[in-house]
Order: sequence, then C-alpha cells, then structure tokens
Amino acid sequence: MFHDIYVLLDDGDRQVLRAFNLSPSQFAVLLLLDGEAGWRLTDLSERLLVDKSTITRIVDRLESAGLVRREADPDDRRVQRVVLTGEGQQTRDRARAAHELSIERRMGALDADEQRELLRLLTRLRDGLQADLVTMGGAPSE
Repeated sequence: MFHDIYVLLDDGDRQVLRAFNLSPSQFAVLLLLDGEAGWRLTDLSERLLVDKSTITRIVDRLESAGLVRREADPDDRRVQRVVLTGEGQQTRDRARAAHELSIERRMGALDADEQRELLRLLTRLRDGLQADLVTMGGAPSE
C-alpha cells in the first residue's frame, strides 16, 4: 500500500512540476535553497539522501537552466555553495504554489477529519521508525 501511494503521489508531483521543467529532485533542491547563504553540495547530498555524484548532476541541470549558481564558500574557498538566482526563486515560488494546490486537490479524497487522523498516524509511524533506527545504531534523517 505504501508503495502504491508513493508511486501515485510521485506521478502527480511529476505532472505538476513538468510545467516548470523540474523533476521532483530538482524541486527538492530549490525548496532548500535561498539567494544568500546557500548550501554546500555535501550538505545537500546528505539532506536529500542522494550520493554526491547525483547531487552534482541535479545542480548542474539547475545551473544550466539559470535557476542556481555556485559560489565560493566565504569560510573555505575549496568548498562551493549553491544559491538560488532571482529566476530560481521565482520558479521555486510558482512551482511550490502549484504543488501545494495539487496536494490539496489530491488529499481531497479524504475529508478534514480523515486528513488530521492520517497525519496523526503517519507522524506516530515516522517517530516509531526513527526510534527503531536509533535503537539499531543508525541516525534518523530529518
């Protein structure tokens, strides 16, 4: 059931984001970035649970589209930070608004009480899964 729900949600996300020429992974990167401090590639990789070569390809595509730029880290010139461009900020904001409307529409299959109950149950499941990972010696992801 989880797999089926994931596939359906992912497909819906892809359809919405296609209008902005974004993949779900690219959208996830844009959601994390701002136009000032930015993120190091290694931090993006860890946060999104993808390897460094994958995050490099994602950032390369976003940079080619003019949505992000790489800047030298002011604290360590060997490190690059990824920041949003003005166009990236506009695209992110428009894509986020369309994505939120799409989620609201798709979640409309449940009434408000059912949505609250689902959120409560999923939060409880997430917390239990995180606690289980800690017990096994792993670190929970945010």
